[in-house]
Amino acid sequence: MRFKSVIFIFCMIIFLDSHQVLCQDSSTLQKSKSQESNILLDKIMDSVEKKYAVAGFSACFIQESTLKAMDITDSASGKVTVKRPGKMRWEYEEPDRQIILTDGKDLWIYRPEDNQVMIGKFPSFFGDGKGASFLSDIKLIRQKFNIALEDTDRDDYYILKLLPVKKTYDLSYITLSISKKTFCVEEIITYNLYGDETRIKLVDIKLLENPEDSMFVFSIPYGTEVLELDE
Repeated sequence: MRFKSVIFIFCMIIFLDSHQVLCQDSSTLQKSKSQESNILLDKIMDSVEKKYAVAGFSACFIQESTLKAMDITDSASGKVTVKRPGKMRWEYEEPDRQIILTDGKDLWIYRPEDNQVMIGKFPSFFGDGKGASFLSDIKLIRQKFNIALEDTDRDDYYILKLLPVKKTYDLSYITLSISKKTFCVEEIITYNLYGDETRIKLVDIKLLENPEDSMFVFSIPYGTEVLELDE
């Protein structure tokens, strides 16, 4: 009887030692994978920042905005031009003409068919990454977000998840699709706390050496109704 008890205790010791070794191995493996992921993430961000180190870029865009609670999706398309730091010009062509532009300080939203322009301040509406404003200075991504590399089996894109350092109702998180071939940002999906999402697909991306500053300042046409945006 004592012999069986000794064997039982001996087996338990072996089991516990083996379990501890397995746990240590699993923890070491997870730590190693995390370190590899962080190294790869740094390399990706270094390559993206190097890609966008030029003065600016232009692209055609396709935008889809979905209100989850109402199950409504609206589509729009046009052209965007960016000059760093802080300057953006979004020219919507479909379904309605509209221009949203900023010089990094002031903001104008012009709707020619309504003969109306709304004016406000850029930081109030596009600060902390809203409206894909980080495109105007890619280095803002590391400053404004905690970044994680998402697991994916895609061969063409890296998927990054951006969690804002400063939480707001307007912005829960963002995912970026980064081309593995060019390191261009080709898709941006923004989610708010209500589950609504805005998806922006960028195509025909062209790097620009010196976009004209005049593209990012709006001269209000005579007779246009001017409205102040609420901050």
